[in-house]
Parts: sequence; structure tokens; C-alpha cells
Amino acid sequence: MSADPYDVLGVKRDASAEDIRKAYRALARKHHPDLNPGDKKAEERFKAVSAANDLLGDAEKRARFDRGEIDASGAERPPPRYYRDHAAESSSYDSEAGFADMMDEDELLGALFGRGARRRQGGGQFHMKGGDIHARLEIEFLEAVNGATKRVTLPDGAVVDVTVPPGTREGQVLRLRGKGTPGLGSGAPGDLLVEVMVGQHRHFTRRDDDILLDLPVTLTEAVLGARVEVPTPAGAVAMKVPKGSNTGTVLRLRGRGVLRKDGTRGDAFATLRIVLPDAPDAELEAFAESWEAGKAQNPRLGMES
Repeated sequence: MSADPYDVLGVKRDASAEDIRKAYRALARKHHPDLNPGDKKAEERFKAVSAANDLLGDAEKRARFDRGEIDASGAERPPPRYYRDHAAESSSYDSEAGFADMMDEDELLGALFGRGARRRQGGGQFHMKGGDIHARLEIEFLEAVNGATKRVTLPDGAVVDVTVPPGTREGQVLRLRGKGTPGLGSGAPGDLLVEVMVGQHRHFTRRDDDILLDLPVTLTEAVLGARVEVPTPAGAVAMKVPKGSNTGTVLRLRGRGVLRKDGTRGDAFATLRIVLPDAPDAELEAFAESWEAGKAQNPRLGMES
């Protein structure tokens, strides 16, 4: 069986066409036989990279591969057949005897335990869809927000690549069709159901599609105003801190939250937290000592019991 073309090129399953082209060019240069004379491994790697690019570089072939219609070599996969596909072929189900003409116990057990169903005169083979497999996947906070490709090891030791879509939530179940246990006869395989567990982040928390964070600012930045860099899940952005801002002031960064299915994003909300220098500062202490308005201020007014 050919290797998964996404793994060969080292790209995610939601990679853009440009990402695929860049990955192919880099790998093709690295493993080209002219640059690795006599290196059989490099030659085989170059062939695999070229084959993967032939499939993923063609939008139609890539779509058919993602839908499971062709395999990694580009060969057609036979469509799964179900019991209803054979119903018209099987005269045993056309009988007026109804359930009396169905499988007997020996035939059913034979099919279930892999010995194959015995055919009656004019009868059909037993078909059953495979069972679903349940698995858990632990991912990091930013992997859930931005999307990722992760690997899940199944109980039988098989490894499956799972595409985690951007915006995945805690407890969300991802369904991988056809990755469950094999069906009986021509029955379709079951599905793999992956429950996602999302870890915490040291700076960010999530509220629906919005990202929340506490943003430390200096006393000078809060009093005089400033432009500061704010971390977001998609990278740092510049934000204006208004003059006279206070601890607890919430500033919104529109469109810097979690990506939604419709292509829009939630917002990021930065709550300002004024932080004084760790070490004592004589100049700051002298200013506070002489600042009469500061002495007259009572921020706890109204808190009396």
C-alpha cells in the first residue's frame, strides 16, 4: 500500500495548494537523484515525493482521495456494497414466507465468526456494517484554536492521522468514516469516533469563539497611553492603550479570536493589569510622596459595610 501523500510531503490535510507546492519543491530539491548520485534511498524518496505531488497537486484527484474514492497510488477503490444492493439478486428475500426464509442460526454464526455464510439454493451472502471505534485525543489549547494534524493509536496498534479543524471545542467528537472495524461480507467498515480533550493555556482562556487574556502594562503606559504588542493565538498584534487606562480596563481586538465555520472569527479581549517595578524605585516613591491628588483619592469608597 502506498504511503499517505500528506505524510510524504509533510503537510497537513487542510494545507493550501501553495503549501503543497512549496513542500514538494523543497523535498524534490533535497532528494533529487542528480544531487544524490548513487543514493538509492534518496531516489526512492524522490519517487515517493513526486507521486504524492501528482496526486495532491491535482485538485480533482486530491478531492477524490480525501473522499476515499481512490487510494494513495491513484487507483480506484471499489465502492462499499450493502445488503440492499443485493436484495434484488437474492431470491430468498423475495419469498412470501417472510422471516421464515431468512438465515438460520448456523449461517449467521458462520458469517459473524469469519467462516463466511453458507449459500442456500438461490440465496445471498450475509452483510453487516462494521462497528465504530471510540478513542480519546488530548491536544494543546492552540492546536484546538488553530487546527492541527494529530495521530491516534487504536487498540489494535494501528495509527490513524486525525485532522483537528480550527475552532475545535473541548469534548467535541470527530468522526473518521470508514476507520472503524471491518464489515462482514461486503458490509462497509464502521467509523472512528475521536473525543477531543483540550489542555489549558498559560495566558489564554476561551469564551465561545472569543479569546480572553490578562495584559500587564506599566504605570507609564497606563497613565500616558502607549502602543503595545498583544499576544493572540494567531500571533502578536499591536494595540493602543488609551491615556489614563486603569487596571480592569477591557480592550477589544476585533477578529482575533477563534475561526468559525463560516470563515469569520471571534474577538480577543485584553484586560489591562498595571504592574509596578519589582525592585523599589526611589524616584517613583518620591513622586507618590509628593502627589497630593493621589493621597486624596479613595478607590475603596462605597465598600463600607
